[in-house]
Amino acid sequence: MSTALPGDDADLLLRGGRIHTFDEHDSVATAIAVRDGVVVAVDADAEALPARATVELDGRTAVPGINDAHLHAAWLGARWPHLFFSDTPPEQQPSGRLVATAGERRSTLRRAWRLLAELGITSYTEPGIGPGEDAGETGCFGSDMLDAYVQLHREGGQTSRVTLLRLFGTIDGESTLDDFAAGIQVPPPDTDPRWLAIPGVKIFADGIPPLATAWTAEPYADGTTGHLLTRGDADPLSAFQRMVELAAARGLQIAVHATGDRSIAEFLGVLERLNDAPPAPGPHYVVHGDLATPAQIARMRAVGAGFAVQPLIATHTHSWAEAQLGEARTAAAWPLAEMLVSGVLTTLTSDAPIATPDWRPSLDASLQLVTAAGARDDVHTRRRLLRSMTTEAARQDGAARWKGTLEPGRVADLTVLDEDPLAAGRAFADLTVERTIVDGRTVYARD
Repeated sequence: MSTALPGDDADLLLRGGRIHTFDEHDSVATAIAVRDGVVVAVDADAEALPARATVELDGRTAVPGINDAHLHAAWLGARWPHLFFSDTPPEQQPSGRLVATAGERRSTLRRAWRLLAELGITSYTEPGIGPGEDAGETGCFGSDMLDAYVQLHREGGQTSRVTLLRLFGTIDGESTLDDFAAGIQVPPPDTDPRWLAIPGVKIFADGIPPLATAWTAEPYADGTTGHLLTRGDADPLSAFQRMVELAAARGLQIAVHATGDRSIAEFLGVLERLNDAPPAPGPHYVVHGDLATPAQIARMRAVGAGFAVQPLIATHTHSWAEAQLGEARTAAAWPLAEMLVSGVLTTLTSDAPIATPDWRPSLDASLQLVTAAGARDDVHTRRRLLRSMTTEAARQDGAARWKGTLEPGRVADLTVLDEDPLAAGRAFADLTVERTIVDGRTVYARD
């Protein structure tokens, strides 16, 4: 298959390995040709094109570039190599103001992009940057960081594609209806959405189950049920509902941090009432969804919304959550298997720097969750998990027409691995990233 015209040359030819295209037929190619950053041909059609440069895969495997659909890159770049779930003791964790100047903001983004390139990550979602954090402790989430993103973008300095959500409250904290209503009236800066898309907003609805701050229908061990973080209007719930309605009316994509079943239910209730809202650039979705019920998962699919989940965080916090939820409720938490079976839009993400940005341990944690629920460790399961970090993530970005697969017409974003990640029985963490290509350009090569 080819979109190249007779006489066209290719800028780059990759050949001699296994290339999982993740097209609708799950085709496996042996070669692809790239011109102007776009895949133009595969297999024999690709080999027939004269190429200015050739990458010999030598039996290695290429997949569509990894897309982490929930990763705080600015915060990661400022903290790296320190993660919240790591061996770094609390007294050695970075604290206070992490970035304070324009130069530091630019440097922290470049540091993050270098790290992501080494990990084979070609796209990510920066979930929450805006004026609500202008006085924030770390300096990683305010308007100045948005300015740094835009400046580097306009200079052509990116090696990762970015989807950025604006924030009109505080990270993991409260937001007011007045601030939100005023903020969404300010248009985002003009950008090339293939490199820096700013399609919507992030809203923090609640906290997390281990701290008993997720809003739940059933009480925790101490008798509380958590609460909403939104403020204004008559009460927190009406403020939250109004925020979602206002954002939807402006055609914005809405991502809601919601871990409790009650907060998820209220978000769903508003989505199901949005009959006349203009289309958003990408589907609305719940971030985390730890305590989503099977019925909520089905309803989310019915309204075309989805979930961005973090299986590695589930591994880290399982026992901590069990102390609050009890054994039975914890066993039903993090329902990744149900999400995948239902067909609802599901992306696997890191939430770095909470957990490692390395996608390979996240896939191992995901595989553990779904096999514990009865799935087999086979090519089909592994492909479905990897699609959640490639094709499904592109869907969440509203970019499935131009990225997320390696078929002609899609951008040439690739992750080259030493072995086939779909082969059963090998830990994903044992795979080695050999090369990362973004827009047809190598941004990392191990050798």
